[in-house]
Amino acid sequence: MSSAPGRVIPAPFEAVQVAKARNPPTVREMATLDAKKRASLPNSAFAYVDSKGNRRLPINDEAHVRNALARFNQVRYESEEAREKAFRKLLKAASEYGIAPVGFVTRQLREARAEGSADLPSGAVTLLMTDIEGSTGLVADLGDAYPLVLDTVRALIRASVGGNRGYEVDARADEFFAAFGSAGDAVTAAIEIQRSMVGKSWTPSTPVRVRIGLHSGSPSLTDTGYVGLPVHVMARVCSAGHGGQVLLTTATRDELGATPGAHVKLRSLGMFRLQGLRQAEELFQVDAPGLASEFPELRAAVSDDQG
Repeated sequence: MSSAPGRVIPAPFEAVQVAKARNPPTVREMATLDAKKRASLPNSAFAYVDSKGNRRLPINDEAHVRNALARFNQVRYESEEAREKAFRKLLKAASEYGIAPVGFVTRQLREARAEGSADLPSGAVTLLMTDIEGSTGLVADLGDAYPLVLDTVRALIRASVGGNRGYEVDARADEFFAAFGSAGDAVTAAIEIQRSMVGKSWTPSTPVRVRIGLHSGSPSLTDTGYVGLPVHVMARVCSAGHGGQVLLTTATRDELGATPGAHVKLRSLGMFRLQGLRQAEELFQVDAPGLASEFPELRAAVSDDQG
């Protein structure tokens, strides 16, 4: 699959602003590494390793990931490409530890949207949509606390999307729309989103879950984003699922090929009639470690044609 070169969202940042309610790092969390412990760590435990082998920004545990987020701009990078690579690695680590780096993402998105959508990948892409399950009930239950929950959910999603070469297309209300040049990257991002949601400490009486739908195709790219049937299919696939579930179409299954990823399996759930679409779609559930596997029946009509 091909994609046009462009800036991946979110882009390198200047500061990490995390609201007090999101548990910002404390003095106790600003951990340090002694020389012996640092030397024993592999290169993968650092966000940035330069061409001379100098290792910066350790990300070996949650406290060090928070340190790295705060110190990212204090490091001198050899190139913008090196900076971007370090940024992706740091975002991925943040997602794995359920850390939501909110402020810098918002700023970068404002700048990117002001420049239009020319940086979005064109041609064959995989589209991803997330939707918060039961958002109306959450608003009623949480009241003034809901915007904070929404910001946290979006930050977790953005960390996974940006860490897997994804592009944010739009975020409105409780939905989030992203695009990927690779179906494999899109599925990896979806799995990481669900894992980060599970790993986050939500209010016990008010669980927060997102449903995720993926579809691959060649939508038209305009100055306002994507248009065309693939966008509608993606949205309908997302709405058919349940919180914690990842669904994808035959088109995305075909793009993934015979090996969707290590320990990742695709389970056919059958043929379904999705609202507004003329042809039935076979939908697959992504099964992977750390994800729930059992859900109610899909929120879509079963097709008479089951192949």
